[in-house]
Amino acid sequence: MGHHHHDHSHDHSHHHHGRGASKKALLVSLCIITLFLIVEIIGGFFTNSLALLSDAGHMLSDASALLLSLIALHFASRPPSAQKTFGMHRFEILAALINGVTLVVISLIIIWEAYQRLLAPPEVASGTMIIIATVGLLANVAAAFVLMRGDYKENMNVRSAYLHVLGDMLGSIGAILGGILMWAFGWYIADPLISVVVAILIMLSAWRVTKESVHILLEGAPSRLDTTEIAGRLQQLEGVTAVHDLHVWTVTSGFESLTCHLIAADDLPSYPILAQALQVLEHDFGITHATIQIENSSVQHDRLHCEEGSHQEDHEALSHAHICQGHDHSHEKAKHEH
Repeated sequence: MGHHHHDHSHDHSHHHHGRGASKKALLVSLCIITLFLIVEIIGGFFTNSLALLSDAGHMLSDASALLLSLIALHFASRPPSAQKTFGMHRFEILAALINGVTLVVISLIIIWEAYQRLLAPPEVASGTMIIIATVGLLANVAAAFVLMRGDYKENMNVRSAYLHVLGDMLGSIGAILGGILMWAFGWYIADPLISVVVAILIMLSAWRVTKESVHILLEGAPSRLDTTEIAGRLQQLEGVTAVHDLHVWTVTSGFESLTCHLIAADDLPSYPILAQALQVLEHDFGITHATIQIENSSVQHDRLHCEEGSHQEDHEALSHAHICQGHDHSHEKAKHEH
């Protein structure tokens, strides 16, 4: 039997580089968003526009998203400890989850307020509203551009922040259109209607991020990988007779782990099998963090557990034999013969 743990330091150096770019992008975006968030909140109350306030609500969630992401990146860069062997990588996923849930709550509040306003649409200062919404749109374009230069494709947290800003951009466009309709035709019902559209857009992006982060926290396999295909490829390796206990999960964005047991033919050395398996995982599936246990076809994992018990003191051996019954009765039988 052989254990092997495989990990590349260059993979982690890439993470550090990505984190540096992400941190800068998030910080610049946070400054832009916070500045215009204040402008939109004041403007929303001043013009009596729910569309503007809903856009400000989304901007507030953007700002909190960016702040949470920055905190998450700070924690994720901390080295592992004896208690937290993966470090604080998962904090990033937790931040994305909090983000998503917050957005759902904000969108529900907007929909409720819009329903109240649909019954009796109040008058809105549409001219001022158009100007403020346009400024808000420009702020979002700037923030989105900055985030795109960060690690937004690989990093789930930067991607969730980018989605926020993108949704907010649509909210600003909606507020501008609503302002034009009210200014030109006096259609004040456009304000709550556009608010509902913005709220639904917010909810859709929030649902995606929440679903993905919950999947990761529940140790789900990465969506890009097919575990059946991985097991099949490993079983095709020369000398491998079976694959079991295969687990693949995402630790954090761009950091996936795999563990499995390979049962090898009795007459073959384990190292060449390990080397082949690691090469397949890295080149075919992009997994660079793997722990593989090689087992002999005659002595498998469940039997090993039972055999360990025979070296313990009698009462320990008996309790261990009880746990292992159903796996292998042979060593229990041998014990009685002694």
